[in-house]
Amino acid sequence: MAIKPANKIQDLQYFGEFGGVNPSISDASTFTFKSAKTMFDTFEGNADGCYLYARHTTPSSMYLGEALAAMEGTETANVSASGMGSITSVLMQLCAANDHVVSSRTIYGGTYAFLKNFAPRLNIYTSFVDITNLKTVEAAITTKTTVLYCESVSNPLLEVADIPGLARLAKKYNLKLVVDNTFSPLSISPKELGADIIIHSLTKFINGSSDTVGGVVCGTQEMIDSLKSVIDGAAMLFGATMDSLRASSILKNLRTLHIRIKQHSLNAMYLAQKFEKDGVKTVYPGLKSHPSHTLFKSMMNTEYGFGGMMTIDTGSLEKANALMELMQKENLGYLAVSLGFYKTLFSAPGSSTSSEIPEEEQKEMGLTDGLIRFSIGLDNDIERTYNMMKACMKTIGVIS
Repeated sequence: MAIKPANKIQDLQYFGEFGGVNPSISDASTFTFKSAKTMFDTFEGNADGCYLYARHTTPSSMYLGEALAAMEGTETANVSASGMGSITSVLMQLCAANDHVVSSRTIYGGTYAFLKNFAPRLNIYTSFVDITNLKTVEAAITTKTTVLYCESVSNPLLEVADIPGLARLAKKYNLKLVVDNTFSPLSISPKELGADIIIHSLTKFINGSSDTVGGVVCGTQEMIDSLKSVIDGAAMLFGATMDSLRASSILKNLRTLHIRIKQHSLNAMYLAQKFEKDGVKTVYPGLKSHPSHTLFKSMMNTEYGFGGMMTIDTGSLEKANALMELMQKENLGYLAVSLGFYKTLFSAPGSSTSSEIPEEEQKEMGLTDGLIRFSIGLDNDIERTYNMMKACMKTIGVIS
């Protein structure tokens, strides 16, 4: 694809209150009005450029939302206090009692837990399917289905969603296609492929420094206005509000995203190719052995690579834990959840980020005990990193 999302971010130019090169931070929870009528119009949603209350929006969150909407090619966006804050507000805005969701079976554990365990309290039910099989997806759609939900690259198994194919199904059955693009910012542009709504956990690659949590919903003006409605907007009423200081911080980090993603991808590809050659069971969309390698290539913005996420299977939870502990001891990264940090992060998802999924369902979807999920860091000398990781694998007995 010829999409240049980094250019959209580069072209944004904001001036601070006193001419600063960064927008001023709006350190206020409430805002004044020069007339009572303007306050009334703002409550009605008819006063552009006016701010009501920080839970609704602030200048700082607006700047960040504009930048993220530009990156994803949507009309506008709304930021929130966490990725889950964005995910839950979107699903609650799109679904009513007795509605039905068709979702990928391999998604972030928190999203799975919400759809599986919490949404049924509101009489909203979900069918979890193999999102890579469009026939299976279509067979799960009912007359009550309102949402198709997937991740561009799934957490943690790195399955790749056929976004154009899913978009055709969504259009055929008048559904909303919601895509969580957290694992593949810049590399994949879901809006250009037919998605209606794009979600990110800003905590991860977009912020990149593991010092805050945040989320965003990118979509049409109509969709974002509905989320922020003071009458029935899920984002407004649930109150997952992003602080202005955090919004300002993420906006500054967003400007280097294109540089970081390229390095994450370069390093991940190097390690994946080396590990696979060493006989380690390795999953990475950039490998030709990945079942959706060709699909990813057809959707990707080539210059940003295949992303910074990969997995290996060590064969057992004991080996996985021992390997991660040794790699941390050798300063190769951190045994920690999350992703997108400058150092490599690794975890066993079956007992961490996907632990909300019952063990029998983990096995059914191919999530094994010995699986390690890597968020590959920005290492300058990736050959050195590989040699040290390989030595750790030999010590633990993952390779001979």
